Amino acid sequence: MLFDRSRLTLSSLADRRHELDLSAILPLAPVAVTHPALHRVAAAIHQARQRKAAVVLMIGAHVLRSGVQRYLIDLMERGLLTLIAVNGACLVHDWELALIGATTESVADSIRDGRFGLWHETGRLNEIITAAAASPEAGAGGAVGQAIREQKLPHRGISLLAAAHCHGVPVTAHVGIGYDIVHELPNCDGGAWGTTSYRDFLRLVSELENLSSGVVMNFGSAVMGPEVFLKGLAMARNAAARDGRRIDDFTTLVCDLRPLPGHCTGNEAAKSDPNYYFRPWKTMLVRTVADGGESHYVQDAHARTIPQLWTALTAAEPNG
Repeated sequence: MLFDRSRLTLSSLADRRHELDLSAILPLAPVAVTHPALHRVAAAIHQARQRKAAVVLMIGAHVLRSGVQRYLIDLMERGLLTLIAVNGACLVHDWELALIGATTESVADSIRDGRFGLWHETGRLNEIITAAAASPEAGAGGAVGQAIREQKLPHRGISLLAAAHCHGVPVTAHVGIGYDIVHELPNCDGGAWGTTSYRDFLRLVSELENLSSGVVMNFGSAVMGPEVFLKGLAMARNAAARDGRRIDDFTTLVCDLRPLPGHCTGNEAAKSDPNYYFRPWKTMLVRTVADGGESHYVQDAHARTIPQLWTALTAAEPNG
């Protein structure tokens, strides 16, 4: 028996206590670069763009919650990112910040009475996705960015998705049904989410075909980033082989809080080590670059690593 969503009671975001607002957005300003690896990655990004190779950024939702939007938007304006891959929660946080200038409810409070996630205004995302599914090639990430711009949401200037749409940078959203609060709502069409997210996956694979001499970065995505990259790279390499090409000379960067040993970019953990199951290590730092290229790991908070990467990139600009 299926759950009857008509039994749900929805509330307004105006009645929600938010844990994050626009005061958390960091100013765009240079910082000290304390991680040397970020200088090396910055050089690889500039070389990639000179060669017109892909520079892919994969992020989890905590990246947006760390307040680094201005840094990422500026990188898009400079033409230094060619695609951004996000999870479904990124769409929710970006939409709510653009709409009301706040996001992130207290799960501990709202789960007690079943209010968690059941918000009218956030449900407008479902309407956007349903409409996008009816369009032949529209993806979830691009549809939300376009809607934020066209609906002129009050705080759209800080929206990563809107900025990406403005600058022609694809945002691919990779969702898991049941992962995100919009899937709780009565107007959610699971088929529409599946259709638009799968289109986004194919868009990512198409970008990965241009990864030779390029860069892939993963900030704070322990599952979506490495798993989507692994499957997408397999498809891109499979197709390239038919054309007599290889995709194996690229740079990867993983930034996360997990402490990893210094040798993590050369060898994966033993299966007896719990770190073996930290997918970014074995997938992005070892296996996918085993036949060429290089990898880097930086342990630090996103509020420090992304401003440092931006600083390294702007300092190393050919005309900077």
